[in-house]
Formats: sequence, structure tokens, C-alpha cells
Amino acid sequence: MNYQWYPGHMTKAKRMMEENIKLIDLIIEVVDARIPISSRNPDIDQLGKNKARLLLLNKSDLADPDQNEAWSRFFQEKGFHVLKLNSRSGSGVKGVLPLVMEACKEKIERDKRRGIKNRPVRAMVVGIPNVGKSTFINAFAGKACTKTGNKPGVTKGKQWIRINKSLELLDTPGILWPKFEDQQVGARLAMVGSIKDEILNLEELSLELLKYLHRDYPGLLKARYEIEESPEPLTMLEQIASNRKCIQKGGELDYGKAAGILLEEFRNGKIGRITLEKPLIQEQ
Repeated sequence: MNYQWYPGHMTKAKRMMEENIKLIDLIIEVVDARIPISSRNPDIDQLGKNKARLLLLNKSDLADPDQNEAWSRFFQEKGFHVLKLNSRSGSGVKGVLPLVMEACKEKIERDKRRGIKNRPVRAMVVGIPNVGKSTFINAFAGKACTKTGNKPGVTKGKQWIRINKSLELLDTPGILWPKFEDQQVGARLAMVGSIKDEILNLEELSLELLKYLHRDYPGLLKARYEIEESPEPLTMLEQIASNRKCIQKGGELDYGKAAGILLEEFRNGKIGRITLEKPLIQEQ
């Protein structure tokens, strides 16, 4: 399957970011803790050279706790300030402001030396579609100031959001790069819901997910769906379809429906706390 998704407004968003970067002291990047590398936009490192960096591992409540720790260390070693959070419940959000001030300590001290008082830190919030960027801003700002939805690509336009007298946020639409050179990246993004389901082959995607879960998280599928796990993902999808009564007219198994159930339950954390990529593999 070939994964691509780059609506026209995303080209505009990248241009907007390039224009606004001069106004910014800090980049707050929101990633999905289940796929911390695949849910990063490669352009952001280039755009954000010489800026302070804060990386938020969002949806960390859905990710493997051990991998959350491993990824935190991985990014800290690369010079990022890192925080694990769940912006939907608000867990971890209180830790953001102190970390912003810590990341911008040099800038604040430089302002003081120059006699500039009370100039707020200006931060740009970036992230690809559906990583929970708008939900984070709402939780952080304490009011529904950005339009949120569970569909990729809902945030539109540009707005400054005043958090308090010492911090202002620039919200930008999430941007995704035009082509996935690595189709595995596309598959992982599709699994967590960052690519519109309408343009995907969900059955094929579910087989990829089953293969991964059987290899890296043995026992979870058996516990959730009461199936015998197997290296053959199609055999497992058949069992899920049968056990969940996914039957078409004529009595045939409905693989599409079973695939939809599997993906939805994975995305909602019902199968377990799962991370789809590990930092060790990134360094090889």
C-alpha cells in the first residue's frame, strides 16, 4: 500500500511557519508517544535551527511505559527538553510552563541584561495532524481556543494565544511531509489514525498491525480477542472476525469490519499500552 497525504493547505502552513520562525524563541513540538519518530515532521529540525526545543510525548497514556522512558532519554540526549503528557485528561500539562521557562532561561537572562522587561516568551506549537496539538493547547490555555476534532487536518489558519504575561503561543496547522520515503512510516501513521481512513486499505493495514503485535507484544491479542496467536496475520484476523461476529450476508466473514474493530481498539488503548517504534532501532 502506498501512503501519501498532503492537502494543499499544508504547503501554505509550511510557508507560514518559515515566515513566523523569526518571531519565535521556542518550538514546542507535539508528537504521538506511540510513534515518536514517525510522527515528527523532518522539516522542523531545519526550520528550528538555533531555537530552544521542547518535545511533548503526547498520548503517553496509550504508549508502553518503558518505551516512554526510553524515548525521553533518546530526545534529551539530542538536546531537547522532553515531557510526557496526556492532553486529553490534562495529565502532565502543569509541567509544561516550568519547562518552557527552563528551555528559554538564556533568552530571559539576555533580555534582563539588555534592560528588556516583561517581554513574553513566544513559542510556536507544531505537530503533524492528529497528534493532539489543539487538545494540548486547549488544556494548556485552559479554554477551548482552537477547533479540535478527531479527524486529521481540522486546525486551520494562524492565531496567537496568550497563556499569561510571560508566554504567548503561535498555533500552526499541523504539517505532514509530501512523500513518505519509508513506507513503514506511512503504515505507522495510518495505524494511529494520522492519515484519513477513507484513503486507506484497512484490511491490509490491520494485517501489518497484527504482525507487529504478535511479534512485539505476544499475548495481548489472545487476551483481548480470545484467539490463538499465529505468525499468519490473516489467520488471526479470521479468528477476530469470527469471535466478534463480523458476518456478511450469506454467512461469510466480514474482514473489513474486523479490521475496523482492531484498529479502533488499538487507537483507543483497549488492546493495551503499545509503542510501534523503539529508539534502539533508530540509532542503528
